[in-house]
Amino acid sequence: MPRISSRSTWRGAIRLSLITIPIRVFPATTHSDVAFRQLHKVCHTPIQLKKWCPHCEQEVTADDLVKGYESAKGQFVVVEEEEIAKARPESTHMVDLSYVIDTAEIDPVYIERVYFLAPDTKVAGSAYAVLRDGLGDRAGIGHLALRGREYLVAIVPHDKVLEMYTLRTAGEVRDASGIDELEYADVTVKSDEVKLARMVLQHLKAAPDLSTFTDRYQETLKEMLAAKQPETIAAEPGTRAKGGKVVDLMEALRQSLAQVSTSKSATARLPHKKPKAARAKVLAHPSGRQTKHRRAS
Repeated sequence: MPRISSRSTWRGAIRLSLITIPIRVFPATTHSDVAFRQLHKVCHTPIQLKKWCPHCEQEVTADDLVKGYESAKGQFVVVEEEEIAKARPESTHMVDLSYVIDTAEIDPVYIERVYFLAPDTKVAGSAYAVLRDGLGDRAGIGHLALRGREYLVAIVPHDKVLEMYTLRTAGEVRDASGIDELEYADVTVKSDEVKLARMVLQHLKAAPDLSTFTDRYQETLKEMLAAKQPETIAAEPGTRAKGGKVVDLMEALRQSLAQVSTSKSATARLPHKKPKAARAKVLAHPSGRQTKHRRAS
């Protein structure tokens, strides 16, 4: 896991009623994708992307450009920079907390970006810790005006750190009910298939800490580039997964359980194709504890 830079992105404050906590904000994530540039095939020179007006058939500069909103197909409303500036909220760098919500109720689809928050001064540390411990399993919801835009944010305690999520609004989140293909899964499942699926899941290896996972595609690219120019690029070996063809769900579940199970007793509990009366006795024995999962951020 990359270490976070000691330099904060910006400085601001959290305001809770009459309490103001000076903070520093650090990005919680980074991008490490291999970047490519387009080169001329003949001489390997990076190409230039020029702005071209197809109507006037000429290249244009930044001074020749204005912003326009397409109100209808091929029809544009020209908007001046001064008009856009008037609509922008004034940046305050202040997170105003107005609401609370259980952290588990934050649907991950609403989370846009995650930041780490730290107290800006030693004096601010006490108020920071009180807010962190006071929130407990809840998140504070508020607004932030920054760089000419207003954000809906959530302040969430995680271990000893306060995290800030910038949240998408309802207009940015799609409704899954509009996916017609979900009708394919609107079926009555067989209890013995569900039983086998749970047994397969119980015998899978416990997942390691998520920080141990890597992007295998990026690792493969780095390996390839390291072979071309080993003195400038470091790479770590990646692994590849193999897939199989699934024909019959019940048979696939049996094969999966046989593959992941390491105990003879688990194999002995495999349900076989029997008359319903005989199979009912097998199903009467629970295959494992069923847990209820809540999505949390």
